[in-house]
Amino acid sequence: MIHLIAEISTENQIFYSVLLFSWTVYLWEAYLAQRQRKTYRDTTLVPEELGKIMDSETFEKSRLYQLDKSTFGFWSGLYSETEGTLILLLGGIPFLWSVSGHIIGRFGLGPEYEITQSLVFLFLATLFSAVTGLPWSIYNTFVIEEKHGFNQQVLVTIYADYIAPLFDKFTPLPDGELRESIEEMAKSISFPLTKVYVVEGSKRSSHSNAYFYGFFKNKRIVLFDTLLEDHSPLNKGTVDENIEIQTAAGDGSETENTETKVRPKNKRQGCSNQEVLAVLGHELGHWKLGHTVKNIVISQVNSFFCFFLFAVLMDRKELFSAFGFYDTQPTLIGLMIIFQFIFSPYNEVLSFSLTVLSRRFEFQADAFAKDLGKATDLYSALIKLNKDNLGFPVADWLYSMWHYSHPPLLERLRALKDKKKD
Repeated sequence: MIHLIAEISTENQIFYSVLLFSWTVYLWEAYLAQRQRKTYRDTTLVPEELGKIMDSETFEKSRLYQLDKSTFGFWSGLYSETEGTLILLLGGIPFLWSVSGHIIGRFGLGPEYEITQSLVFLFLATLFSAVTGLPWSIYNTFVIEEKHGFNQQVLVTIYADYIAPLFDKFTPLPDGELRESIEEMAKSISFPLTKVYVVEGSKRSSHSNAYFYGFFKNKRIVLFDTLLEDHSPLNKGTVDENIEIQTAAGDGSETENTETKVRPKNKRQGCSNQEVLAVLGHELGHWKLGHTVKNIVISQVNSFFCFFLFAVLMDRKELFSAFGFYDTQPTLIGLMIIFQFIFSPYNEVLSFSLTVLSRRFEFQADAFAKDLGKATDLYSALIKLNKDNLGFPVADWLYSMWHYSHPPLLERLRALKDKKKD
């Protein structure tokens, strides 16, 4: 009897420790987010470093965009945390497992078919998550993103967030100055470039990006069309809000000749060729400095460590009992309990450590591009990309330290500024 009471006490300690830690993390995140929202509200003037490139109108749009996203994040995060707590308190996980067992039972399959029951459980859990998350996803895409000009979808193709990237149209970058310059830069650092593609990212979003992929001696570079000033379809057909009218009067004669000129404002999407090369210099710096390999090694070591601990903890009955599984210890449930709940403190520490490391890698890649003589172009490219993506250049130091895998824009610009002359 005493042993049973002690076991129940242990189960309760595990269960409520998980809930306490989860809400502690949420409150910490909410505190950081509130600090950042205050920064969004209070910073209304363009920083001096950006004054020559970012106009006050774009800066204000960026500020309002990030403020809307932060407010949305607060409410969606509160909902998510509350939902997760209720699921645990009301026994949602063992209930769904039981429902899965009843479903396979209708087909004559018993508890010994654990893999089949696990697949049904995953399906039901995914379906529940999709249904409860759909309103938030719709609001984010069709209210916030639409309001600020990033959404390029229609409602019936919302699946494109997950499926369309598999069918993006990749076209080779046409021959010309940019392609030749990219190939020359790749050759200068022994990057085994085989192909350069442009992908039509503008079909789904107006955000800009660039990346490389491939194994060993077969590397490819992919540029989003929105990154390229000369290729972005968003620069074509600009209308009223993107142009200003200039009227040139004549010499004051009786038959005054008035000429009306349409001049684009400084609101074009993307970067010049030299700025694109600077961005690629940064990305290639990640490769040259071994950042990609280091991240893979860290990931593999972490996976080995986690699965080793999983093997050690998997037979602990009190872990399953704490979450309502008294008579069975399914492997899938064990994975969920251990990786999602028991490892939570470790995952938080690991996430912060990787964020610190990532920021260090970003500074190193910037320095690599600077050593290639691209400091000035990277300086302006970072500002343009920040402007195109409506990123807000000012960040609360504690929020950015905890969340930003990339250093805040102003920190990167200051690191480039001293030696940006090529």
